[in-house]
Amino acid sequence: MPGTYPASPPTLSGDFETISRFLASPTQLRRRLRNFMDLRFVSDQILTGRFRTSGGAILYEQSEPFVTDRAVEAVGAGAEYPYANTPTGTAAIAAVSKWGQKVPVTDEEIARNVYAGATIDRNLRKTVNSIIQQVDSVTMSAIQSAVGANVFSVTGSGGGAWTAATPTMLRDILRAKAIVFGKNLGYKPDTIVVNDTAYAYMMSDTAITNALRREDSNNPVYTGQIEVIAGLVIVVAGSNYFTGGPIILDSTQLGGMADEQDSAPGYAVSDQAVEVKSIRVDDKDKWDLQGRRKTVPVVQEPGGMCQLTNTGT
Repeated sequence: MPGTYPASPPTLSGDFETISRFLASPTQLRRRLRNFMDLRFVSDQILTGRFRTSGGAILYEQSEPFVTDRAVEAVGAGAEYPYANTPTGTAAIAAVSKWGQKVPVTDEEIARNVYAGATIDRNLRKTVNSIIQQVDSVTMSAIQSAVGANVFSVTGSGGGAWTAATPTMLRDILRAKAIVFGKNLGYKPDTIVVNDTAYAYMMSDTAITNALRREDSNNPVYTGQIEVIAGLVIVVAGSNYFTGGPIILDSTQLGGMADEQDSAPGYAVSDQAVEVKSIRVDDKDKWDLQGRRKTVPVVQEPGGMCQLTNTGT
């Protein structure tokens, strides 16, 4: 099986020597290993809050009102002021999960591998990427589950699907944005999350491209990117785990990631709050490269987002 170590030793048949490509051999070039930015993990761009928790769970309030439960009244001279209550949000609790795994690296793999010292680094990178991918998938599922009734049907509101001949993308985005603003709860949508397909249609929609600056090298026709539309930063999530319609949200209020910290020795913090550790296993002449993230996504203000439906993407 490729990647099993130690690889089989070289063999000689007449004048021909056969050697595993994993062993020392003529100079080879190995491709650059992609990191979490290349793989477009986006959950930490959407849930921007950072919380600390202990005890295995976090207690929080959803959609806390910012006004009292009683209208303000005119108070007569010498009269008593009317009392009002300050309502709280809906209590919710989320349990922290420890997402982790480890990979073995034998002394033979390190010593005999043509890529030498890069072996440990590359194995750690793959472990970190795998953990970030899992957390990202769980977070996006939590966000989509929390959307609830905060939706805007494109075709049900007189518009056209984004994949149709006459789409109404810009108007749809502005109307969904108006829904979030219209709640009058202080939400200020600043981000729109789309998948690859929706982004492709957005890039080529004439109503959008005709409104862009002309004769500008930053035009998406040249750069291949639209970074902001209608005041919203565009975040493109991979279609492999974000298949719903575009979501418009207030990234400063929607929620955050609750990470649990402990004093376990030997761990170092890597990308996206993933902790990594190298464990020496002397009796087996190998290293165990271990990674983990103890976290849970928290959606505090589901009203701070609106998902566009029936876009065809």
